[in-house]
Amino acid sequence: MDPVEDGRSAALDLATAAAALRWWLSAGVTGAVGETPRNRFDEGAGAIARAAAAAPAEAPPEARPVPSPPAVDAPDSPPAAEAAAHALAAASPDLETLRANLERFEGCALKKTATQLVFADGTPGSRVMLVGEAPGGDEDRIGRPFVGRAGQLLDRMLQTIGLDRRQVYIANVVPWRPPGNRTPTPQETQACLPFIKRQIELARPEILVCLGASAAQTLLGVREPITRSRGKWRAYECEDGRVLRAIAMLHPAYLLRQPAQKRQAWIDMRALASALAT
Repeated sequence: MDPVEDGRSAALDLATAAAALRWWLSAGVTGAVGETPRNRFDEGAGAIARAAAAAPAEAPPEARPVPSPPAVDAPDSPPAAEAAAHALAAASPDLETLRANLERFEGCALKKTATQLVFADGTPGSRVMLVGEAPGGDEDRIGRPFVGRAGQLLDRMLQTIGLDRRQVYIANVVPWRPPGNRTPTPQETQACLPFIKRQIELARPEILVCLGASAAQTLLGVREPITRSRGKWRAYECEDGRVLRAIAMLHPAYLLRQPAQKRQAWIDMRALASALAT
């Protein structure tokens, strides 16, 4: 009788053992077990216990330093930026101080990428104040709003009703150029909003003209497209209680891209002329 069939172990030579291993591998066996069961869970727990015993003792939980939570209003966070903007704007009794406080303001990231602050042009105290969205490349380089191609078109539009930029006051909601002339983000706009509101109050115009959808949405609260919101007279209430007549118009840059819309711009300019005549 074969000794294996008889239940007794038999010694294998090297060649036979190798052949047996190859057979088990071809059958899909990838691991070997012993003749008696082994509790791997107990072995794992024992290894963890041994490792814990060998590790240096840790300080009790109450002795460990507790990291401080991040500040809710970090200097560059939107709530902190808006609060700083409100404080600086409110502390500006005149336009010169407002400009200086804008130069100090660090709550808008656009300041770091722009060449310089683009504050205003024209004459404070004029009957008309025009507000656009943000400076472009030419404005960023020169430091005055509406001096590029769109600004030249604006000059011609004003001339059609007998005005020039010395007879109006011009600014932007955001006074720093966004990279690539992109639209300012809502956070950037909100950070600058207290300043333009204060600028409007200090300039004391009778009529506020919002050039483009962004300025109209920010200052007048309109949500419809500029092609539908333009040309309608609205009320703009200053924080000091004065109420201005306000109107939204197509932005000159838009008119350069859509010349067919110049007819609508002419209608709006005539409406402005009529309001100034009364």
